[in-house]
Amino acid sequence: MSKRIVVDPITRIEGHLRIEAEIENGVIKDAFSAGTMVRGIETIVKDRDPRDVWAFVGRLCGVCTGTHSLTSVRAVENALKITIPRNAEFIRNIMLAAGYIQDHVVHFYHLHALDWVDVVSALSADPVAASAAAQQLSAWPKSSVGYFRDLQDRLKKFVASGQLGIFANGYWGHPAYKLSPEQNLVAVAHYLEALQWQKEMVKIHAIFGGKNPHPNYLVGGVPCNINPNEANAINAERLAYVRRLLEDGRNFVNQVYIPDLLMIAGVYKDEWGKIGGGVVNYLSYGDFPNVGYGTPDSFKMPRGVVLNRDLSKVHPVDANSPDEIKEYITHSWYKYGAGDDAGLHPYSGETNLNYTGPRPPYEHLDTKAKYSWVKTPRWKDHPMEVGPLARMLVAYAAGAEPQKKLINDTLEALKLPATALFSTLGRTAARGLETKLICDWALEFYDGLVANIARSTRMVAQEAWDEKRWPAQAKGVGLTEAPRGALAHYIVMENNKVKNYQMVVPTTWNASPRDKKGALSAYEAALVGTPVHDPDKPLEIIRTIHSFDPCLACAIHLYDGDGKYVHQLETF
Repeated sequence: MSKRIVVDPITRIEGHLRIEAEIENGVIKDAFSAGTMVRGIETIVKDRDPRDVWAFVGRLCGVCTGTHSLTSVRAVENALKITIPRNAEFIRNIMLAAGYIQDHVVHFYHLHALDWVDVVSALSADPVAASAAAQQLSAWPKSSVGYFRDLQDRLKKFVASGQLGIFANGYWGHPAYKLSPEQNLVAVAHYLEALQWQKEMVKIHAIFGGKNPHPNYLVGGVPCNINPNEANAINAERLAYVRRLLEDGRNFVNQVYIPDLLMIAGVYKDEWGKIGGGVVNYLSYGDFPNVGYGTPDSFKMPRGVVLNRDLSKVHPVDANSPDEIKEYITHSWYKYGAGDDAGLHPYSGETNLNYTGPRPPYEHLDTKAKYSWVKTPRWKDHPMEVGPLARMLVAYAAGAEPQKKLINDTLEALKLPATALFSTLGRTAARGLETKLICDWALEFYDGLVANIARSTRMVAQEAWDEKRWPAQAKGVGLTEAPRGALAHYIVMENNKVKNYQMVVPTTWNASPRDKKGALSAYEAALVGTPVHDPDKPLEIIRTIHSFDPCLACAIHLYDGDGKYVHQLETF
């Protein structure tokens, strides 16, 4: 028996995502991913001063905040051959790291944890046993019996009042939930603690970038002044505060996030370490340059491609090559002047919103035609997965020692084979392991910045340069590893203005519709083969899609195979 269900929009993400899945005998046979909103930022920045573009594109997302602005200034600097000062590189690395740490923790607890954690089950937990379980996980101080009893009482009051507040909607009691009541209570406690903690980490953006979200950036450096003795500059007190925030972040990650991740992995590994792998190719642009070197071979996160899950080889990536990266619109609601089956490199890319064919509203997607506002990028015509799992796999294949050792140690601790990496659980675990490494790297960058300042080196931006000396035509690419994956901004400049601007973002790689050959992209491929216990409560679909971290939305609507309304989740 076959049934087609619709999950629209996927909640706990940024933006609007629709998933349609064909379920046969309780297993997903085929899946379709559709982005149902469009913004056209590329058209908004056309004809503007390239130095101003970062402020516009930064508003693409307030979750992985600052990454688009950083990528934009890198694109302009690449086009104009600008080398930024070492202090600016340190500060950019620290800001990027702070964003990663906060973003990954928020994703794990507030966007993904409720796929694994049954909040209602926590109501029946024994606080004494929960305290003992928490103390076995780590030395985190908030683990007393009284702490968990008080938390449980708060949850019970929510229920008694007829509401669960932020936990108001969910598939509580679904058989896919496997944690014990005590484990659920521990996870809910840490969910609430993470809400308080996460707002502290992003203060680093406000210190160096003036605000959060959307911190300020600057072509040629960073827009802050360093003077250890000046009250209105980045002074000794501000620098000490940054270090404290980074240390607190590392402590939270090591004593709360990682232990909870291992707890969940230990319970779900036998099933979810085998499904949800999806595509077999992985792309990372690499990031976190070792300051003073700046070349990709010095990155903390290596650049490259892993093909066919072969971890013995890393293929090089050239984002400038028209033979490597192309975007297709065979199944996307756009038009290309060269025809809709053409593949365009982003330097010659088009964002033509004048497509006049069928669009929403609809009961079901016409998946033989166009069905998404997301383009379909390919690397040498291969579909790619991007994100934490891709970065960790490329690093593993490249022999990067910190990543390789951490992955091997974790697999050994969980008694899992390396093939478990290619799964929904592997994707979720990779994000946590990456966060642990970044916490250490952030403090390395901080120490480098402080040492440089101690040598009376305070320059944070290139000296002013005259745009009259710019070339009449120039083009460049900015590459960044955003928390969600490989991010590229392409700029074509003419007469000191933006002639063309294209962005190939992580979700473009992962959430795109299939290409003209019918090859599935990451979301669609990852869902195929997933068992679904109850099509009216497709927790398994949400679990795998959330493992990619798409980010934030407001409601899910479920329809049966005939397009009939079934259920709505307002806040889950």
